[in-house]
Amino acid sequence: MYERIARFIQDHFIRGRRLNPTRLVAMSFGLIILIGALLLTLPIAARSGESAGFFTGLFTATSATCVTGLVVADTWLTWSPFGQAVILLLIQLGGLGFMTVITLISFLFHRRIGLSERLIMVSTLNLNDLDGVVRVVRRALAGTAVLETAGAVLMATRLVPRFGLLRGIWHAVFHSVSSFCNAGFDLMGGETGPYSSLSAFHDDPVMLLTTAGLIIVGGLGFFVWEDVARKRSWRKLTLYTKLVLCLTGLLLAGGTVFFLLAEGGNPDTLGGMPLGEKWLNAFFQSTTLRTAGFNVIDQGAMRDNSMVMSCILMLIGGSSGSTAGGIKTVTVWVLFMVLLTGLRGRESITFRGRTLPARRAMNAVNLFLMVLLLFVGGAMLISLADGVPFLHAAFETASALGTVGLTAGITASLSRVSQALLILLMYTGRVGVLSFSIAFLMRRKDALHIKYPEFNIMIG
Repeated sequence: MYERIARFIQDHFIRGRRLNPTRLVAMSFGLIILIGALLLTLPIAARSGESAGFFTGLFTATSATCVTGLVVADTWLTWSPFGQAVILLLIQLGGLGFMTVITLISFLFHRRIGLSERLIMVSTLNLNDLDGVVRVVRRALAGTAVLETAGAVLMATRLVPRFGLLRGIWHAVFHSVSSFCNAGFDLMGGETGPYSSLSAFHDDPVMLLTTAGLIIVGGLGFFVWEDVARKRSWRKLTLYTKLVLCLTGLLLAGGTVFFLLAEGGNPDTLGGMPLGEKWLNAFFQSTTLRTAGFNVIDQGAMRDNSMVMSCILMLIGGSSGSTAGGIKTVTVWVLFMVLLTGLRGRESITFRGRTLPARRAMNAVNLFLMVLLLFVGGAMLISLADGVPFLHAAFETASALGTVGLTAGITASLSRVSQALLILLMYTGRVGVLSFSIAFLMRRKDALHIKYPEFNIMIG
């Protein structure tokens, strides 16, 4: 049956070239969300035996497929084992990318991966070219299976004693997949109350460090895995891989120190913890803001400066070709280089004897401006529609757009209009603002290469 599905999709959509790769990826996510919403609307998906309603199913399916974690209904208290299994499948499909899963089916049945499929894999993983894309996907699938299994085993050592064998194993598998895919969905509502996430494990290094490790590795990107696995030497790594590793380490360390200083004296967050526990939870907070969505402290109780820093980290996100969202770490570095180059009065961006193509710099600027526009506009609309403080609205908007899933505690109480806006932001954030604009907004380039006269205007 799976071979027939893969062959149908390849013959009718991929090889038929009815859709360009970027648009096909965008539409495949939409199709998965719709199917997931319909499944979650079924009475069998709800713990109560009565349908949770289409909108609740749509919001949850969007959040799961876009590996966000924002919810309007607690996962454990609302959804039955069937509903939880649907959510887990959506998380895995959303984290790996639908076309990556179709590629896995092709691998299993020894089908040849053609040029069209390779183009779609490049679009799905946000890679730059076709060089070694099949190898990257193959290693990504194998690495995903190994890491999620290892994470589940480690988590089981804490969850099985707490919940029993079967429930503990299910919790371990669910949370391991959710952590690696940076999804932020949890099943702790029945133990510590609705929307409590991992707050019960604030003093458990094994649970928090395992979760953090899966989040970090999942957010590095499949290309980085491939490069590290092949080179195994810092000197031989590509410049992109070095940038990703350095920037990731810098953001994690900087975020940990910031939250330790900003929230260390706040009795509602880190204030009442011993010093070692403060460091652990500050590190976890810095990690989960990289589009993961688990929380161990009350996000709405943080101080204003911490909430602003959280918004910044959520919008940055992880790295390209990963399970994480956001505008990506290297994109932020490119923006910094654009700024530095402008301040120096230079026209070309150079780094270590190499020049960054102007097209890459323009893509980074376009992406940043698009995200900034959506972030500010979304926050203002939510604040106006529901009368919530702008900073809390901005937190929810950044969380949705960066596919993070953290909440200041207002998502479930927002109006349907604001929740529908969050759905659109989650979808846009996962598909990718730049890919979204290319797929639906940009028109075909003019065949005539016309160069118009230049004009000057005053800047600043």
